[in-house]
Formats: sequence, C-alpha cells, structure tokens
Amino acid sequence: MERPLRIGIVAGELSGDTLGEGFIQAIKQRYPNAEFVGIGGPKMIAQGCDSLFDMEELSVMGLVEVLGRLPRLLKVKAELVKFFTDNPPDVFVGIDAPDFNLRLELDLKNAGIKTVHYVSPSVWAWRQKRIFKIEAATNLVLAFLPFEKAFYDKFNVPCEFIGHTLADAIPLESDKAPARELLGLEQDKRWLAVLPGSRGSELKMLAEPFIMACKQLHTKFPDLGFVVALVNQKRREQFEMAWMQHAPELKFKLIDDTAKNVITAADVVMLASGTVALECMLVKRPMVVGYKVNALTAFIASRMVKTKYVSLPNILADEELVKEYLLQDCTPENLASEVERLLGEQGEQMVEKFTEMHHWIRKDADQQAANAVLDLIGMSKE
Repeated sequence: MERPLRIGIVAGELSGDTLGEGFIQAIKQRYPNAEFVGIGGPKMIAQGCDSLFDMEELSVMGLVEVLGRLPRLLKVKAELVKFFTDNPPDVFVGIDAPDFNLRLELDLKNAGIKTVHYVSPSVWAWRQKRIFKIEAATNLVLAFLPFEKAFYDKFNVPCEFIGHTLADAIPLESDKAPARELLGLEQDKRWLAVLPGSRGSELKMLAEPFIMACKQLHTKFPDLGFVVALVNQKRREQFEMAWMQHAPELKFKLIDDTAKNVITAADVVMLASGTVALECMLVKRPMVVGYKVNALTAFIASRMVKTKYVSLPNILADEELVKEYLLQDCTPENLASEVERLLGEQGEQMVEKFTEMHHWIRKDADQQAANAVLDLIGMSKE
C-alpha cells in the first residue's frame, strides 16, 4: 500500500469508547500502521485515535438537554462532514450514538464514503420504519445478536452478526467466592441480588415492590441475605428512603459497585429490565425481571413495541425462560414467589440454558467487527 489504511470513527459515550478500543486493536493486528480519526474517548485515544472533539460533546441524555445542545451538536456534525469529505477515509465507522451517527453517516455515504454503523439500534423492537433510514445511511450494520441480523435480512439491509462483546468479556463460569470476598459478603449464606435500576424513574417505580418482595422472602427464608447494587449516591439515597419507609427492620447490604460483581456474588437475582439482564444471563445466575412505568408511557409503549418479551435473554431464546412481571403484574407476591422457585431446581435448569446461549453469542466480536469492515472495503487480506 502506498499509504496507510485510514478509518474515520466516532464514538459518543463510554460504552462506545470500549468498543472502539477493541475494534482498533483488532484492525492494528492486520494493519499496524492504520490511522484512526474522528471522535473517541480515553481508551480509543490510547490506541492512537486522533480525536477531533471531546467525546463529552456527544454524551447528552434527555430531550431537553439535547435541545439545549443542538446548535453545538449540529456544528460538530458539519465540521466532521467537511473534514471527512476533504480527507476521505477508506471507511467510516459510527459506534452506537444513532441519533448523531446515522445523520453523519447519511451525509458521508452521499459523499461517496463507505459507512458502517456498529451496534444496531433496537429497530426490531420499536419504530421499525427506522430501518429505511438506516439503509439510506449505511453500507453495513454490525449487530450484537442473531435475531437482529434476521430482522435486517427480512428487509435486505446489509448486516453482519458479530457476537456480543459482553459474551467475550465474561467467562463461561463465574465463581461466587471471590466476588463475595470483594464485596464483604458472608460466604456460607444464600444471597439475593436486588437491582432496582440505574435511573431515578426506575427506582421510583420499583424500589417498593422489590423491597416488599424481600420482606416476604425474609419471613420464609430468614437466612437469605439481600445485596443491592446502586450506581451512584443519588440512587443510594433514593433506595434508603424507600427502605426506611417500607421495611426498616430488614437488613440490606448496599454496594456502590458494578452490577456485575453483585450478580456474580448472588445465588438469585431480582432485576429491572435492561442490559443488566443480558449480563446476568452471561454470569449464569437465575433471575426474575420486574418493570413498571407510568400509565401514559405504558400506553404509548404498548402501541410501539413489537416484541413478545422485554428482557434480552427471552428475546434471544424466543421463549419465556425468565419470568417477566411488568406493570400491574410487578407485585411483591409475584416477585417473591418466583425467587422462591429459583432457589430450587428451577434455577439450575435456567443456568444450563444460559450456558448454551452464552456460546451462541461468544464469537470474538472485536475480530468479527474488524473482519466485516475490512471485507466491506476489499482489504480482508493483506
């Protein structure tokens, strides 16, 4: 080659920075002199990515916050379009951040640059017509899960299933003892992990039924311990307030740590629906899912969501492996009854299926992503 391989790349948040790091490393195994330029976080920058803007520019959550930042976001996008059209890369890879990246990808694709969107939006679950915007903006989508590729195939939109990076990162067996030692939990008792969500709105809805379920379980299993993962001080204070209000006599071990360590330390997990359910599946802990939203959100979601299930393990298996108690069914009685069931043989059966599913999506995603991108631009072999 007369010049090094050049890849444009934009990640908008910390999870994207981690994906970008692995992708860059995998490309550099094949093309050590490859150049990466766009927007990245500290991990991507450490791998040699030239970040034209601070990644924090794109890390905006919430409608009001986005509107307030819109002029700046539009300016960043316009400058990236100009930079990449003046200095065309061999390919552009947008990592997640679909609201920003798909718009950027559309402009770049229209300018003749091949574009890849890494991490499929949940287009299979809701607002399915977005797939036509994705098709217009991209030459290829990289999907974590096999059912995502199947959805794209129905519409003849190019997509590659690369496996899930979490499935690569989490070992096939996760020992409880080191996690319990790390978190200061007694080794010789059974523990229920309680994960009532990472957002204030989730705790507002779920703290009470989760705590009351623990109260019922304590009556039947006085030796069962309760360990709660809380993402920050605000969520801790919110949970403590609900705890004191509904069951001050109960003992909860509150952990300011990642959900993964708390899940690993547990025998059974009671959790809010979300990515954490996939993490729990990969750590191989039996779980029950609970979720509540306000009435208006539930009404809107019922008309937009197109999936039979809400938790990723069930969507992946296309059956209700994991009990989902949603809205009015998310009661202390239902949650406690399922935890009791999972403390027995039913939990062991669930773990066997989770192990099988782990293999389904453990594909060395970093390498698969690199291979797919290099194939797209005809550089899969040096």
